[in-house]
Amino acid sequence: MDKENVHKYKYKRIKFANARGNGFVWFLGFIGALVYYVHVHSGTFWLVILAILKAFVWPAILIYHLLLFLKV
Repeated sequence: MDKENVHKYKYKRIKFANARGNGFVWFLGFIGALVYYVHVHSGTFWLVILAILKAFVWPAILIYHLLLFLKV
C-alpha cells in the first residue's frame, strides 16, 4: 500500500470507531428511560408494555418537543 491508501484506511477506521461509542450512549439512555417509565407506569401488564414502547421512542419525542420549542 502506498501512503495515500494507508491514510484513507486509518481515517475510515477512526471514523467507524467513533460511531460505535454513540450507540452505547443511546443504549444507556434507553435503559434509563426504561427504568423511569416502568417506575412511573408500574401497575398492570399493559402499562408496563406502554412503558417499554415509550422507552423506545423517547428520542423522537425529545426532538419533536425541542423543535416545537425552537419554533422550527
